[in-house]
Amino acid sequence: MVQATALPRNETGIETAVGILKQRFGDRCQTGLSIREQHGHTTTYIENQMPDAVVFVQSTEEVSDLVKVCAEHKVPVIPFGTGTSLEGHVNAPAGGISVDFTQMNQILAVHAGDLDCVIQPGVTREQLNTHLRDQGLFFPIDPGANASLGGMTATRASGTNAVRYGTMKDNVLALQVVMPDGEVIRTATRAKKSSAGYDLTRLMVGSEGTLGLITEITLRLQGIPEAISSARCSFPSVDAACQAVMMTIQYGVPVARIELLDALSVKAANAYSKLDLPETPLLLLEFHGSEAGVLEQAETFGSIAEEFGGTGFEATTSTEERNKLWQARHDMYWACHGLRPGAKGLSTDVCVPISRLAECVGAAAAKADDLGLISPIVGHVGDGNFHCLPLIDMENPEEIARAEEFVGWLNDLAISVEGTCTGEHGIGQGKRPYLYKELGPALRYMAAIKAALDPDNIMNPGKIV
Repeated sequence: MVQATALPRNETGIETAVGILKQRFGDRCQTGLSIREQHGHTTTYIENQMPDAVVFVQSTEEVSDLVKVCAEHKVPVIPFGTGTSLEGHVNAPAGGISVDFTQMNQILAVHAGDLDCVIQPGVTREQLNTHLRDQGLFFPIDPGANASLGGMTATRASGTNAVRYGTMKDNVLALQVVMPDGEVIRTATRAKKSSAGYDLTRLMVGSEGTLGLITEITLRLQGIPEAISSARCSFPSVDAACQAVMMTIQYGVPVARIELLDALSVKAANAYSKLDLPETPLLLLEFHGSEAGVLEQAETFGSIAEEFGGTGFEATTSTEERNKLWQARHDMYWACHGLRPGAKGLSTDVCVPISRLAECVGAAAAKADDLGLISPIVGHVGDGNFHCLPLIDMENPEEIARAEEFVGWLNDLAISVEGTCTGEHGIGQGKRPYLYKELGPALRYMAAIKAALDPDNIMNPGKIV
């Protein structure tokens, strides 16, 4: 695994740029220790690397001005949304300026008839869906955390609804981006399809702030379904649950969500969310459609689950019951820490072909046991994506080494079965060693794009390539 290695600092340039930005932004340019620590990476165990200043921007013009200053003095620029990323994306290994987008949080336009909207990057997914609710619309990408949509775009986020609605790459129509020289560009229009030139939108989605700073996003929207039904079902083993998932997908059941919790995760959820679920592997599902359609989907899944030993199958259309279950799922990161108070979670994810899912999830559980690790597993298993969370005593170097061995082994396993080292967390700092293993010479072409667009390497340096 990669630790948070420091990069060479441009001390003179940083000092000059910070002075200029203090004059330009006044109190919105902060250099206090606590706020700089908050804008370094703190979500996982990766070492915190603070920026030299944090600037709270309020417009595209301000972002452009800031980047021009940093480009002139060759100072790193690190975008910051809500700080919920998990692979060191917001760290500042060469120092520099953290650009905080929380004050760029306006919903600029909703085109209900076209099923799209235009927003600033600081808008969070919960904020957007609250705004859209009265118009019968919603934005489906749901990574769990109330992340900013700018951050979700930059990391190509997905989440619980991806099995039906896709990931951020499928739901971003166009972007406004401030490039490394400060120029502002638009990557596309609101048209639902285009054959005009290179697809710069897809290039920027998932670029993790290394190619430019996103200042405006045009998103696809969905109509709120007529009916929504949630279901839960317990299984005798993780393998049985995964086999049920595979058959459900192969049958073409249009599930909106299908989530796996292993026995450890169910135990954590019971304690944290005050549930009384059987402490065996569990699938949580959600069906969207007409009233007759969701009933049929639930019944089909119930029959499939029964074939694989599923028990306690329950489906409900009650909003209160549905919200209770899904809130418990979204709280899993914190719930799992309750399994070992005081430990630090080393969150990691991989994604594998559906046909290899049961094998890989079972192997991950067995490997964690062999290494003596407490490592609950949850997953967006409808698309083969699962997460492991080894809980580590950070005062125990030997235990840290075992956790690093586990994460490295897991990434290698996913790549060996033609999967990916990250289904949604991104590369950042933590997964850089595995990108070449996964994509080989293609990484050279990524590096060439980075060098062409950002020759001075000021845009979120030390990430991806």
